[in-house]
Amino acid sequence: MIALRWYGQSAFHLRGGDGASVFLDPFGDLAALTGGRMQFDYPAVADVSADLLLITHEHGDHNAAERVGGEPHVIRSTAGRFATPLGEVVAIASEHDAAAGTERGPNTIFVFTLDGHVCCHFGDFGQAALRPEQRAAIGDPEILFLPMGGGPTIGGEVAVAIVCELAPRVVVPMHYRTPLIGFLETPDEALALLGWPVERAQQNEVVLAGGGETRVVLPAPPAV
Repeated sequence: MIALRWYGQSAFHLRGGDGASVFLDPFGDLAALTGGRMQFDYPAVADVSADLLLITHEHGDHNAAERVGGEPHVIRSTAGRFATPLGEVVAIASEHDAAAGTERGPNTIFVFTLDGHVCCHFGDFGQAALRPEQRAAIGDPEILFLPMGGGPTIGGEVAVAIVCELAPRVVVPMHYRTPLIGFLETPDEALALLGWPVERAQQNEVVLAGGGETRVVLPAPPAV
């Protein structure tokens, strides 16, 4: 069992049944960063602690490590295999764009196990497809966190192709347009192409279990 809280974009707090927790891609108050040029109304991450903190890349809406309390083990924007208090984390080098990282820089895909469930978080993945060596390093995740909003990341057909290639039991879309953010697309194209059952939660907190029917889980955006 994994209790999930979505903060918007790619930011998640995941808690296992034993109390161990992982935070991914926290952000702070982005008003100064955006300068009013784009809508970003997600509340800043606050009042949260974790045992493990994973940061996929160094953009301001993903890398506010200071927002996560406690004394987490931190893996930040780097590839490799890492021993952590929650077990091994596999960090896979990838790119934020389809031009070998020359437009938006590097990105990290994280694979880790929480409460017996293998999770894979793609960060701001922007490649046109997975390379064979990336696919091999990812393995067989049960729960997949995947961007679907297009723009600076993947969406539509590319997202669906990755879901089909990895064959997880549960897909959690992320990094897409909601009423609180205005510069991305909705996940509707990808969800229609995928054709899986969709669980639309009424809150931004849900409980995930990996077994059963393959499905998409859509947490609600956080309350403002």
